[in-house]
Amino acid sequence: MQRSDISRRTVLAGAAGLATGAAVGLGRASAAPREPSAADRVTAITHVTVIDATGAPAKRDTTVVLRDGRILAVEPSRRIGVPAGAEVIDGRGRFLIPGLANMHNHTFDGEAIEPPLHIANGITTVRDMTANDDTSRWRREIEAGTRLGPRWTVGSPIVDGSPSLWEGLGAPYIAAATPEEGRATVRAQKDAGADFVKVYTRLSRPTFFAIADEARRQRIPFLGHVSDFVQLTEASDAGLASVEHLFQIWYDTSSREEELRRDITAVPIAGGEYNGWLNKMHPYEYAAARSYDRHKAAGVFARLARNGTRVTPTLVLHTFTDMPGDTPMNDPRYAYFPAATREFWAYALELIYLNGRTPEQDARGRELFERRLSLVNDLDRAGVPLLAGTDNGTSYLMPGFSLHDELARLSQAGLSTMRVLQTATVEPARYLGARDRGTIERGNVADLVLLDADPLRDIRNTTRINSVVVRGRVIGPTERQRMLADVKRAATAMPVPAQPKAATCPC
Repeated sequence: MQRSDISRRTVLAGAAGLATGAAVGLGRASAAPREPSAADRVTAITHVTVIDATGAPAKRDTTVVLRDGRILAVEPSRRIGVPAGAEVIDGRGRFLIPGLANMHNHTFDGEAIEPPLHIANGITTVRDMTANDDTSRWRREIEAGTRLGPRWTVGSPIVDGSPSLWEGLGAPYIAAATPEEGRATVRAQKDAGADFVKVYTRLSRPTFFAIADEARRQRIPFLGHVSDFVQLTEASDAGLASVEHLFQIWYDTSSREEELRRDITAVPIAGGEYNGWLNKMHPYEYAAARSYDRHKAAGVFARLARNGTRVTPTLVLHTFTDMPGDTPMNDPRYAYFPAATREFWAYALELIYLNGRTPEQDARGRELFERRLSLVNDLDRAGVPLLAGTDNGTSYLMPGFSLHDELARLSQAGLSTMRVLQTATVEPARYLGARDRGTIERGNVADLVLLDADPLRDIRNTTRINSVVVRGRVIGPTERQRMLADVKRAATAMPVPAQPKAATCPC
């Protein structure tokens, strides 16, 4: 018997097993036979170059067989036949990568905009950083199969100190003034179904550590901003699952840490003063960045890596906050967003980020951003796991599209294209404990992106999307373009609300 016949029979046997609910090396329990459905369709992507995100070299001229939302086979095309009746997608000249993840998202524009834009951009996993009714409902509908969208992980409302930076700004938050309130908040959010507790900037030291302890007791992750009153290494040792943004990393790595920490803890911050926090802290952050001590940083980063503390750099956010005057005003992708959103972006840019800004601040912002790029490179070299995220909800950051901008920024920071790809694939899967996602391997979930150009040659080629596969469902070029057109029409039709949207910020 020829080897290709053996491979083909293996795939057919696997397809037959999945059709009856039997386990085929996937750890699935057997079940009674069921009637064939659309999910039973076998799909074969043939003669494609597979970039499986494990770090292995690209696999050229490979056939990938899908069935019932899973990957049945990843084999050289010469060794495997196409199962009879399979839907065949010709992958010649194309590149297959795992579905992408945005690990720092805020829902802003509603169901006609956000879920389809994520999927059309190849994003099959989203971590939403603030609880809201929309994403909770979408997740239920997606899991039930009644809505097309990414897998959603949804956190608690922001848990901040008192006074909170969010007072009076319209976004959901919880002010925990005491350790007891912090512990009660953790328990309440776990009972409410939050996937994690999102901690914020102005939590007191006692309350921060009470939340950390209660999260450990309740076995729920806690993550987010490092409090102004807590060292990064202390937060990592306490179990902080991921550090969001780069604002508070500088202090632990500064040769002036003791002096600067004394200064920042004395800065008066009023309730609702999130932008005031940005402005008041900027001189100290800049001083910390300029006094960056590589030897000291190496010890800090080794500690993060040892603890498994992730960092989500959100470089596209820092591009905006460090250099707001460089924000493009004519990006054609803005057409996918309602006029109300675009008007608010412009309002926030002019009145919050540019108002009173001096040429000196612009120069310092450019320098600070270049230092952030070097910081990300140092984190990666030290083995700190990085997660790709954008902070959608901040002005001019866009669901779907901005994740690709983030990948380009990570490449600009000096990460290899494979490492950049892993920040949006295998690293999020590891963080989420999803062993069957993030790579292209037999038995894994069939969340995939088919590209028309090689992302290992240029990471910007992740935008050259031909098709997207979501849990085995193929969104081909025609359907994908129709999705984008529908989003654009929905955005055009949306009325401008009487009340403005909540303020945008790094959150």
